[in-house]
Amino acid sequence: MGWYQRHLFFCTNRREDGRPCCQEAGAEPARAWAKARVKELGLAGPGKVRVNNAGCLDRCEEGPVVVVYPDGVWYTYVDQEDLEEIIQEHVVHGRVVERLQLPSEPPAK
Repeated sequence: MGWYQRHLFFCTNRREDGRPCCQEAGAEPARAWAKARVKELGLAGPGKVRVNNAGCLDRCEEGPVVVVYPDGVWYTYVDQEDLEEIIQEHVVHGRVVERLQLPSEPPAK
């Protein structure tokens, strides 16, 4: 096992060109809430879970976005209830939250 069992990377990018961005959708407060919640549940720390900021994950139109590694599962969320579901189901129990899951692969061109 690596230093952390799982990473939750929250896109907290802000775009200045008028295109949608995760920061405008409340990504920073969502990340802060998830980080505090993971700590509250005793899931944070080496060998456990790390909640990180990420730069642009290039899925702004689908955002806000969080990706769980090493599983490579991409999610969108609306509120703390969605984040709680991701934490409880995916992080704690290892079950993908299909209703919030984004496609893992880019669309074929």
